[in-house]
Amino acid sequence: MTDKTLQGKVAWVTGSSRGIGRVIAAHLAGLGAQVVVHGTSPTSTRAFNEADSLQSVADFIAEETGAEVLAVHGDLTDPAVVTGLVDQIHARFGRIDILINNAGGDIGAQGVLGEGGGKPVHNDAIEVSVEDIRTVIDRNLMTCVLVCRAVAPEMQARKAGRIVNIGSVGGLAGRGEGVIYGAAKAAVHHYSRCLADQLRPDNVTVNVIAPGGIVTPRFLATRPIDQSKVQEDGTLIRYGWPEEIAAAVAFLASDGGSYISGQVLRVDGGMQLWPA
Repeated sequence: MTDKTLQGKVAWVTGSSRGIGRVIAAHLAGLGAQVVVHGTSPTSTRAFNEADSLQSVADFIAEETGAEVLAVHGDLTDPAVVTGLVDQIHARFGRIDILINNAGGDIGAQGVLGEGGGKPVHNDAIEVSVEDIRTVIDRNLMTCVLVCRAVAPEMQARKAGRIVNIGSVGGLAGRGEGVIYGAAKAAVHHYSRCLADQLRPDNVTVNVIAPGGIVTPRFLATRPIDQSKVQEDGTLIRYGWPEEIAAAVAFLASDGGSYISGQVLRVDGGMQLWPA
């Protein structure tokens, strides 16, 4: 890859041990960024057999792109852990220029290895357990808030920075399934708008990518799949691919996105066609 639009930048992609986050991290590294990959544990990569370890993901991206890649792990719902991870990144790279909050998912208290890929057993608005409610909100909203709180001040001080939070089309429409996940992502969308307003005088942009259905190992393992939609081109009536999310993230993280802030960008092939 010869396009090095992010040369010299340091990008932290949370939840990048597998799935969409891993592809985002690799894409940013290919554009010249030094990249920090993150997982909850050193072996969270194994959940859907995407890699043996977080370090192996970092090594693979480094080998493929020539970028310097750091692997960090920890529970982002714990403020002390978040602070410790930021300290690790600063010790290696000195700063964080680009923050991608990808950690999340419709994963309840049983964890990603539980039945149905970890989705709450009762995943509606009434029967969902309180434990699952708290877990899903923590996993999606609180991780985003805590990491933004830890990283945004250094961007304010430098008068430069890019924050891209990963939301979901599930947070843009009412539905009877995945209710708490949708509510948490809707909160991520609005928190991002509020943060964008606060950081506007400091030249720091904050935006949201809201993916539709994206083909990843977990996506394929956790729901009925319409095989007619598992195709890469020729129609927009299909599932998306992680590379399409990564390209949108890269645009918002680059100079091309310098005057865009506070926006929620659907990457869903036009599945939802009403205002965000």
